[in-house]
Amino acid sequence: MKSFPYADRDALLAEASRLEVEIPYAAGAQVLLEPFVASGRRFANRCALPPMEGCDGEPCGSPGELTTRRYARFAAGGSALIWFEATAVRPDARSNPRQLCIGQETVGRFRQLVEETRCAARAPQGGPQEVLLILQLTHAGRWRRDAAGRPAPVIARHHPLLDEALGLPPGRALVTDEELDRLQDDFLMAAECAAAAGFDGVDVKACHGYLLSELLGAHARPDSRYGGSFENRTRFLCETIERIGARLPHLLLACRMNAWDGFPYPFGFGADRERPEEPDLAEAEELARRLGALGCGLLNVTLGHPRVLPHLGRPYGAALAGAAAPPEHPLAGVARLIGAGARVQRAVSYVPVVGTGYSWLRQHFPHVGAGVVEQGGAALVGAGRNAFACPDFPRRLARRGRLEEGELCIACSRCSQIMRDGGKAGCVVRDREVYLPELRAGRRRAKGARG
Repeated sequence: MKSFPYADRDALLAEASRLEVEIPYAAGAQVLLEPFVASGRRFANRCALPPMEGCDGEPCGSPGELTTRRYARFAAGGSALIWFEATAVRPDARSNPRQLCIGQETVGRFRQLVEETRCAARAPQGGPQEVLLILQLTHAGRWRRDAAGRPAPVIARHHPLLDEALGLPPGRALVTDEELDRLQDDFLMAAECAAAAGFDGVDVKACHGYLLSELLGAHARPDSRYGGSFENRTRFLCETIERIGARLPHLLLACRMNAWDGFPYPFGFGADRERPEEPDLAEAEELARRLGALGCGLLNVTLGHPRVLPHLGRPYGAALAGAAAPPEHPLAGVARLIGAGARVQRAVSYVPVVGTGYSWLRQHFPHVGAGVVEQGGAALVGAGRNAFACPDFPRRLARRGRLEEGELCIACSRCSQIMRDGGKAGCVVRDREVYLPELRAGRRRAKGARG
């Protein structure tokens, strides 16, 4: 891993200038530590932890020991918002056998997780702090796996690249409209369980190529209420948000949404029809406006597809084993993510947007995040991978006014490598005793599988 060459502000902004991208940069980061009120909720500061899967749940879908440890560390770190990881709305909707799943059988364990997380938020020196807890609800779609970890894809549309990657024939049946109608019921029941467990809100996940994200880009889904027109492609997400809000009006409604999948039209959401390699964020802006009108009170904007276009959603320096190096400078990816989030935030100024994609910036991310907030490009700054590496970054920032490069995420992709190898994910560099053995075990399994 090469050392990070941007030691100070001038070096980082000189690189941004060379790449012809815009990176806001504030002299100080105090704005990130200030409380504010939005969507009828008080946020203790503008620091957020976006959803990061640990793949460490129990076979039944309950949180495991490492799950509890991870969220306790997150809560003790001082962020105002903890956006809990992707949690399946039913057992056969998971992307891996250890993905969390909420339902009547597991809601008691989730209630315990919520209580322990809130307790951890109040424990550190410096006084008690309330924290907002959002649970992300999902269906894995084409990336679904069964209890043995075998692929069991459910697809909403055909996609030449992704179908080929999974070995799916051209005639593979799509999930039916009737099945999607019933799945809305599952999301509603999962939201009821989340409310019973004590979460402040739920996120209906519509990003990164999972089922609801795939529906947003289902231009070529024939004769379906859930495909073709913008109205139809957004129907599942909008109707589900509306139903949850009507049933559970006290819950904070949220959505982590892709603004651009990265695929050319007609194979993805947010694609420019004239310039296949470029995004067109007009539909993302309109979707955000519709979600806001339906009562959605929190958005997180992301891009890309982690399995085939990972650089769009998580700019990194080192690729996964066997994968190609990123096709662009990571700072260009950071700027794209910041810009997409800002476009959506300005389209719905009354709905707080959590910015994402900051972890690659190391010690600069509080200053860049503060610059984005000051310019109205986001209401909160999220640091997902950095939460694995440095969950207490808000408290460190409050104590010292800065963060040091040596205590932060280095964008090495090892947490993602653990996930890809079927292990329990965390930071190999900063949480070495727990996660280095997971990385090594996964690499051994992968080498054994290749023979």
